[in-house]
Amino acid sequence: MTTTASHPFAAIILAAGKGTRMKSDLHKVLHPIAGHPMLEHLMASVAELGPERTAVVVGAGREQIEKAVGNRAVTCVQEPQLGTGHAVQQAEGALAGFVGDVLVLYGDVPFVKAATMRAMLERLHAADNPAAVVLGFEPADPLAYGRVIADDDGRIVKMVEYKDADEGERACRLCNSGLLAARSGDLFALLARVGNANAQGEYYLPDIINIAIADGRACAVIVADSADEVAGINSRAELAAAEARWQAARRLQAMDEGATLIAPETVFFSYDTVLGRDVTIEPNVFFGPGVRVADKVLIRANSHIEGASLASGVKVGPFARLRPGTVLEEGSFIGNFVEVKNAVLAPGAKASHLTYLGDATIGAGANIGAGTITCNYDGYFKYKTVIGPGAFIGSNSSLIAPVSIGADAIVAAGSAVSRDVAAGELRMVRAEQLVKPGWADRFHDAMKKKKAAEKK
Repeated sequence: MTTTASHPFAAIILAAGKGTRMKSDLHKVLHPIAGHPMLEHLMASVAELGPERTAVVVGAGREQIEKAVGNRAVTCVQEPQLGTGHAVQQAEGALAGFVGDVLVLYGDVPFVKAATMRAMLERLHAADNPAAVVLGFEPADPLAYGRVIADDDGRIVKMVEYKDADEGERACRLCNSGLLAARSGDLFALLARVGNANAQGEYYLPDIINIAIADGRACAVIVADSADEVAGINSRAELAAAEARWQAARRLQAMDEGATLIAPETVFFSYDTVLGRDVTIEPNVFFGPGVRVADKVLIRANSHIEGASLASGVKVGPFARLRPGTVLEEGSFIGNFVEVKNAVLAPGAKASHLTYLGDATIGAGANIGAGTITCNYDGYFKYKTVIGPGAFIGSNSSLIAPVSIGADAIVAAGSAVSRDVAAGELRMVRAEQLVKPGWADRFHDAMKKKKAAEKK
């Protein structure tokens, strides 16, 4: 669902920080939550509002971000890095000629909702015509956050850093998230007046609020629904905590929408997992990206599913692995210790256990016996196996692709099939059995005598 902004706006996303606390070669804002880089979570929310322009301010590791955003945003380099105000100034060129509202966001604060961003932009156009709108929040423990001193109507009286606040100001629980909205003309004009007379010698974005207030302009604050919405991620521990919060919310959503999770805390979803109604998910199931599950599907314990589509009435697992390109049509079945990759199972087809199906098409009602393998790779290229409807593949068979098994054909257990099998045909590919009566008894006797002699 979109929540398109009522007025033209641009987004500036700050992502120039080095993220040293992550101790990683991967840029901080590209670390994934629910299988999706945190920057992508934020950009998806921004995209819901339909921005005219998006600028991402980069620094260290900018090549990674430039590759990730592609042509969806302009990147602006902040070098050296002289504070948040200085970072926003680097986007002025990217917004040249743009007249409208500007949202300033942070790449490591990924879960700001589109509705919250929209509320900030709408507040900018209220009757009191604020110069800027700040997003505040009320954490359980305000700690050393900067405070937003505001009246009952949300008009800001003062922005104050914790270290500069008096006792009364420190008692205020409304804190500054750092996110704000302002009109483009106001934003850059106010930034040009920000000084760096502080211990760090940096230019701080919140200073524009106090400058505007000193000019007699109104500034306003709106409050985030929860502190989690504006939580920044700066370490692996904070990344894990954000993942846990996201997963907990997604599990509740799944159950609210009609899915049964036997042990919710053990199920892990991806950012784009789609579940139908009356889906049952047993413990320890993992969904990677690109999974769509229709109604009345049973996913049994300890299954790993990624890039797969499951139609109504499908049963999977336990201990199944569905890899990208898997399509399970209505009423098909994948059992325990079965791996499927880039394969389609037509309605009613089944592979009950201990099987690998890769680059294959399995016809309706076909039955794949235990230990069957589609040999799809020759070390250089992949090849396809086609199994017709109603075919039966006996246990421990190897289907050496490219190969086709006709409708209602039977492949005898233990066969290695390298040529097409016609419809209704029996194919048995086995070496002739050699029978030597008494040979095993004579062998055992000889070995026992030899072993006894070695002990003397």
